[in-house]
Amino acid sequence: MTTCKERCNVSGGEVAGILVAVFWAILVSFLALALVRLAQTLKAATKLVADVTEQAVPLLGEASATVRSANTQLARVDSITADVQEVTANASALSSTVSSAFGGPLVKVAAFGYGVRRAIGRKSAGSEQRPERTVIVGKTLPSARRGGRRNRGSKG
Repeated sequence: MTTCKERCNVSGGEVAGILVAVFWAILVSFLALALVRLAQTLKAATKLVADVTEQAVPLLGEASATVRSANTQLARVDSITADVQEVTANASALSSTVSSAFGGPLVKVAAFGYGVRRAIGRKSAGSEQRPERTVIVGKTLPSARRGGRRNRGSKG
């Protein structure tokens, strides 16, 4: 019988070559498996992007229509705001006109009416004397402020 040394003349270099070939085969298998999984992930991502695109396009159309509608409403509100501003300016002008036209005469009429009531009140009160007061456009001031002070009970 022959021994293995005689039959298998395998050198150390040949064993190293076989080990390297097996290592490369395992490495290539792992890389192939990783590439297959990467391909599946890319397919899923592609499908996801396609689904998002299908849903996003109608949503963008609806958003655009909503923005156009809001813009129309804002234009209406702007028009209303301009009209209100004009009405406010007109009301302010009318108020100042009425105030200047009727304010002075009404104050004078009120002061005159007050003076007439005081005069009638004094006449009906008889001998009761009240200190004199001066009416200046709706305000009553005592006579002492005018400098014409009256002394009660003393002659002078």
